Amino acid sequence: MSKPAFEDIFMELAVNLAKRSHCIKRHVGAVLVKDTRIISIGYNGPPAGTHNCDEEFPEKGCFTDSKGSCSLAIHAEQNAILYAVKNNASVDGSSLFVTLSPCLACARIIYSTGIREVTYLKSYAEYKGLESDEGIDFLEKFGVKTRKYTGELTNVTHMI
Repeated sequence: MSKPAFEDIFMELAVNLAKRSHCIKRHVGAVLVKDTRIISIGYNGPPAGTHNCDEEFPEKGCFTDSKGSCSLAIHAEQNAILYAVKNNASVDGSSLFVTLSPCLACARIIYSTGIREVTYLKSYAEYKGLESDEGIDFLEKFGVKTRKYTGELTNVTHMI
């Protein structure tokens, strides 16, 4: 039996974490790793202690802001970073595996916290109908290594 590559394990975990999301529009998962060790995980949704959008607003989700984004949502990568920081884990020099490439706001946070590499499964630009992945463009411009995941996901079921 061959052993899976760490990148496959981390991306499969991110995909499976996405299933925990209570967002009715898009499920996203993230895994922060350093030296092949998981330091934090996250998925998108409202802040802990508020409410779950799929339960509170099952027909159309939470209210949107002026740009059409969920007004309560914390993105998966933000949740992973916040949880790490809250628990005194350094994210400097870490790698992020995420099921949807970071938006521009998340890219700024990723860069500012010292994350050195981002591997993503799907394109945020394609999801939002944008011309380019602004978050990926930002990260690359400022020296954060980015790459689209090309491995094989073998332990994953349906993903929204």
